[in-house]
Amino acid sequence: MLKISETAASQIKKMMEEEGESSLLRVGVKGGGCSGLSYGMGFETEKNDDDTTFEQHGVKVVVDNESAPLLQGVEIDYKQNMMGGGFTIENPNAIASCGCGSSFRTAQNAGTPEDC
Repeated sequence: MLKISETAASQIKKMMEEEGESSLLRVGVKGGGCSGLSYGMGFETEKNDDDTTFEQHGVKVVVDNESAPLLQGVEIDYKQNMMGGGFTIENPNAIASCGCGSSFRTAQNAGTPEDC
């Protein structure tokens, strides 16, 4: 499945504490974005019956079954610099991605991308 760095897990735990009731990190993929697909991450309190669940560095993660193949081998990290911080996603399945880094295309969805 996907991998979450210790740095990203630490930041996710901080954000979960601020949210309060959230206990799960949902990671998924949906249609849209400049390159055809875009990532989604958010907090939830319960999982669906068709979700895959796992835990890394103390973070409980849920992924829907449609997104799971597209997220195979993905690495989520958190980078801090002088401009602030943010999550980065490295996807070995992506054959193209947008400059913004939030959308991508795989061989399976290799249609014509929309303009950025």
